[in-house]
Amino acid sequence: MAVQPPIVPMLGRLARELPVDGFVYEPKWDGFRCLAFGADLRSRHDRPLSRYFPELVEALAELPEPVVLDGEIVAEGFDFEALLTRLHPAASRVERLRHESPVRLIAFDLLARGGKDLRERPFSERRAALEEVLSAARAPLYLTAAADDVEVARQWLRDYRGRGIDGVMAKRRDLRYQPGARAMTKVKLEQTADCVIAGCRALRTRAAVGSLLLGLYDDGGDLRHVGVSGSFNEARRRELAEVLRPLEVPLAGHPWEGGFLLGGNPMGRLAGAASSWSPETMTLDWVPLEPRLVCEVTFDHAEGGRLRHPARFRRWRPDREPHSCLLEQLEPPARDPEESLWTSR
Repeated sequence: MAVQPPIVPMLGRLARELPVDGFVYEPKWDGFRCLAFGADLRSRHDRPLSRYFPELVEALAELPEPVVLDGEIVAEGFDFEALLTRLHPAASRVERLRHESPVRLIAFDLLARGGKDLRERPFSERRAALEEVLSAARAPLYLTAAADDVEVARQWLRDYRGRGIDGVMAKRRDLRYQPGARAMTKVKLEQTADCVIAGCRALRTRAAVGSLLLGLYDDGGDLRHVGVSGSFNEARRRELAEVLRPLEVPLAGHPWEGGFLLGGNPMGRLAGAASSWSPETMTLDWVPLEPRLVCEVTFDHAEGGRLRHPARFRRWRPDREPHSCLLEQLEPPARDPEESLWTSR
């Protein structure tokens, strides 16, 4: 191999608007970033992945020449939680899951080919070479779609956000591959939701709020814990403490007195959620609040009715009644990505 691990993949700088003129646009897939040194799969942080995805190893080994690919491992059906289950230490479980929860490797860049380092070549040349390399590939190896038309990229953002695609990557045609540099543009649309504040975590060292526990009502009228909002400055932490103190209530009678997130997810809690809590097994580490106040938050991604990452507090919504804040706000658009987005040749 002309390029050897470890290599830190090239990254994107977050933007809210798509850049124009001289860019190529690609869907930003929602999965595990992966560098494939032949059949040696590495994560973004150089953790070995080959043992978890034998179907990818087999397909890469069949390519007619040695290559180093940059891409994303996604679950069929774009189920991120199903993808998480694939990281299992037991070989027997890995073998079973390859059939129960198959994956794809969607490639979007080529670092080396046939012993030749391509990182200093412009992206337009690397893309053309990648198309040639993958013309002989079989499933589950695919080439991501690419478009020169910014309107196509805007359609991807509008139609497929939250269903396997969580944004768009914009690359200049003359971009060389710069390991570790935020040399691409990563465009994600900011989403908002009006959530009920049903609890908080206080800072132990002072009278201030560390994070808010957010809830939304489901179709049955139950208040579901969906995530947290945090990263407040000191002034906001103290303001929240003053606003929320009169709303403190006993756990008995609170919508979450029996616990929340008890179902969890295959690999533990999501980053944006409070940890699972059950009165039989855990000490209460949060303050129950009367679910009376509503705030608007912004977020990047929701998965299975929960926020994957902590939301950002935007403003109070005194005009909203708590029971009008429904879980349907986190539902993604109705359309699944079209097959042409990940089988393009």
